[in-house]
Amino acid sequence: MALSFLRTHIIARHLKKQLYPNKRNAGYVVLIPEIGEDADKNILLCENGLPEFNDFTIEKCIAAISKQSLEYENGVNQIEHSAQSCRNAFTDIFEPLEKIDGPLELTWGMAKTLYLGNSCLMPTKSYIQIHERAHKARLSKFNSIPIFKAAVNEKNKLKKLTDEEQRLLDKYILEGKLNGLDVKGLKRERLNHILTELQKERQIFRDKVNLANKMFTHTIDDSQVIREFPESLAKDMSISNDPNKGPWKVTLQPHIFDRFMQYCPDRQLRWNTYQAYIQRCSNYVNKEIETSTNLEKIRSLRQEQATILGFESFVEMSMETKMAGSIENIYNIFDSLLENAKPMQEVEIELLQRFAKERGFDSKLEYWDIPYWQRKQKWTSYNFEEDKIREFFPLPRVINSLFNLCSTLFKIQIVERNDINTWHKDVKFYDIYDESSNNPIAGLYLDPYARQDEKIRIYDDAGWHISIRNKSSITSTNPLSALIFNFQAPVDGKPSLLTFNEVGILFRRFGHSLRHLLTKANFSEVAGLSNVEWDAAEVCGHVMTHWLYDPHTIQALSGHYKTDEPLPEDIVNNLRNVRGHMAGYHLCNELYLSKLDLELHSKKTFWRDLVREMWPKYYTMPFDKYNSHPLSFTKIFSEEWGAAYYCHLWSKMIAADIYSAFEEARQGEQDVLTVGKRYRDTFLASGGSCHPSEIFRRFRGRDPSPHALLNNLGLSKKNIEE
Repeated sequence: MALSFLRTHIIARHLKKQLYPNKRNAGYVVLIPEIGEDADKNILLCENGLPEFNDFTIEKCIAAISKQSLEYENGVNQIEHSAQSCRNAFTDIFEPLEKIDGPLELTWGMAKTLYLGNSCLMPTKSYIQIHERAHKARLSKFNSIPIFKAAVNEKNKLKKLTDEEQRLLDKYILEGKLNGLDVKGLKRERLNHILTELQKERQIFRDKVNLANKMFTHTIDDSQVIREFPESLAKDMSISNDPNKGPWKVTLQPHIFDRFMQYCPDRQLRWNTYQAYIQRCSNYVNKEIETSTNLEKIRSLRQEQATILGFESFVEMSMETKMAGSIENIYNIFDSLLENAKPMQEVEIELLQRFAKERGFDSKLEYWDIPYWQRKQKWTSYNFEEDKIREFFPLPRVINSLFNLCSTLFKIQIVERNDINTWHKDVKFYDIYDESSNNPIAGLYLDPYARQDEKIRIYDDAGWHISIRNKSSITSTNPLSALIFNFQAPVDGKPSLLTFNEVGILFRRFGHSLRHLLTKANFSEVAGLSNVEWDAAEVCGHVMTHWLYDPHTIQALSGHYKTDEPLPEDIVNNLRNVRGHMAGYHLCNELYLSKLDLELHSKKTFWRDLVREMWPKYYTMPFDKYNSHPLSFTKIFSEEWGAAYYCHLWSKMIAADIYSAFEEARQGEQDVLTVGKRYRDTFLASGGSCHPSEIFRRFRGRDPSPHALLNNLGLSKKNIEE
């Protein structure tokens, strides 16, 4: 079966830009939108101090963001003048900066929320205009030489600082250093040119991959091929948007490709699609959209950027904003994970081969066979398939159980309030109360349901957390968040029903938001999720998902939407086995991609030579010489994860170690609630106001270990020997 590609010319067009550009990129040149007559009024706030979503218009938002951005930049200019003679950087510089931050932050947060929650009210083009204007304004304080020097001078004073004060100074100093504020003359000009070129090359890389994803298509007319497909996949692939009516189109779009490989029974079609996927953007397919040239140019520019800023490599530069601290620390931990994962991978592939053979599969397993047979093996071994157990997870029950768990662990109350303006009738608002206060300490919007043509859909629909407003003691403002999901909406009297994976998404995003909502920091610049090192940013979300593998928790939050019958006991008992299914294979894959990213950004070796050298160290199955996966690795080359892809796995490792403290408390003499209080007082309260390594030591009494992650995945030496 031949690969079918649509050969098209790349035409100049307006494309969606990065949703969250790196603050360390070059600034933007943006035309300032006209400031309307409404700009003098506080048009976007209700009397209760919360956003006025009911009367929101794009025109009002643009007018507000324009006025606030100008005021922000003028405020920074005034602070710069006073910086030259300041005696105390905190009272003379950082507190005034805190006061001008609030209005811009809130309006920008509202725009982000609407962009993700109702794109009819906030189309992409309008959001980009607002986002770029606000982003440019906010960059001004980190590109200010007087503010940078004032922070350095304050740091050099011989006086005792709190953790938070130390972190605030370090943030401004590091941002200034990474923005090249201490680089002069020709080097500065070269740095600006590099940043401009990088932005351009990264966008070209993204455009080419997006085009490659759309170019491959295969049409399926035979309904037998899609007989095992979940309804959602069949609908996404159906040309008529009807899951029961063909033809169905296969593409390389991530939300199609991954599930298609799991459910397609036609091996030849799987091979065809897999080959197209791994050869994207290579010379083997279409020279017009090859990305090898762009990849190597991005690597070269990043290395030169790092050199100008005083670092040996782009990885060393990246480590400045990471908990791990050095590439050596990462390699030491990850090599110990690989030592356990690789032998288990060999066992897993052998068992999967035996399973497939018992069911009539006579060939040797290849990469395009694994997702299909893995899914079947999981169902057969553990009676587990996502779409078959969603009836036990009605969303109202899951949310209620999640709130009860957090109330118990962290001594808070989450109370719905009805008199609030929102952007859609499905959106709920919750006040969060501390047990010691009668006034709310934070607020949360929850927008749970998919709405066609209103919400942006992304691969795996992992949900969004938007920090609408940060906590600030200086301005007496409480944190405000929004959680936005694309869960199945209620229909015909049936509530929204979640897959187990979606329950995990809800728990992860809510756990992530708690760090923002329960922070005790004073300066918004280091409160909550602000200033948290990248490889620790996802930790609190992952900690929350571990509770789903506690039998008592899963029994409390599950109940059939018709009968209230809990999730069958055999499935509850098997959830840990499901989590560990093919864990060696998947962990090796994550370790490989993490190290590939770090090697690409610390060495000059040609990308294909690096892949060939590394592959056999991580995989038991042979390398396909046509495999060109780095050429479509958008996470590291066009998104923000260059020299940082490892952060996802690092966060999971830290989270597993944190949660093991709760498990130890259940098995020993310590009270689980005591551990919950300690977790809130460290990770949730400190946020970015203390280094995560120090926070971890205060919580755990030692440095992190990979053993808990290995145990959770069934990859400890004991498991392997058994």
